[in-house]
Amino acid sequence: MNTTYPLAAVGELIGEPARAAILVSLLDGRARTAGELAFTANISAQSASAHLSKLVDGGLLLAQSSGRHRYYNLAGPEVAHALEALGAISTRPRTPDARRPLPGDEMYAARSCYDHLAGRVAVELAHSLEERKIIRTLGECDYELGSRGRDWFPRFGIDLDQVRRSRRHFARKCIDWTERRPHIAGALGAALCAQLIALGWIARRSNTRALRITAEGARKLHSHFGLTL
Repeated sequence: MNTTYPLAAVGELIGEPARAAILVSLLDGRARTAGELAFTANISAQSASAHLSKLVDGGLLLAQSSGRHRYYNLAGPEVAHALEALGAISTRPRTPDARRPLPGDEMYAARSCYDHLAGRVAVELAHSLEERKIIRTLGECDYELGSRGRDWFPRFGIDLDQVRRSRRHFARKCIDWTERRPHIAGALGAALCAQLIALGWIARRSNTRALRITAEGARKLHSHFGLTL
């Protein structure tokens, strides 16, 4: 490992296409077996084993055995945060008149970024919460509660004391790679996403991190936050 510039070692791990495919596929926060990840990356089981070993040794993945299977997931939300930020950089147009490639409509609208909400809905939701003084900007990288936040979140079903007991950042600004604006990450972002799913406003899809906004969710997001979907 490059001990002078550890970032270079991480960049080498992420920069290999098969390993990048593995990491991106795990951005939905769900663990997968080596066989599933080999299929996703279109590589052999032997190659997948070698790549997974490097990613675990490099601190980007965690592995856990369950019965005869070994499951892999991202080592933590900070890895997802870094991948999303790199996505924003890597899809930036190289020239002013260049057209930036966009993902499919579903991924563009709403997706999971590890355990929090990403996509156009997430960015607009963060903007709405900030306008309503429920959250506010804290420096360049974080959010904090706004003047109305301490009362609003419990009414929405989110226990702020429990969120603050988490060992992770309270509320991070995560630059959305398709929108180029921040959505809410950290413990608060995870709690907000979980509550939206519990309320039935958004729903998970099979075998993708794209999320589905339900009919009721579209109505509620409009009436509560002014979002037009």
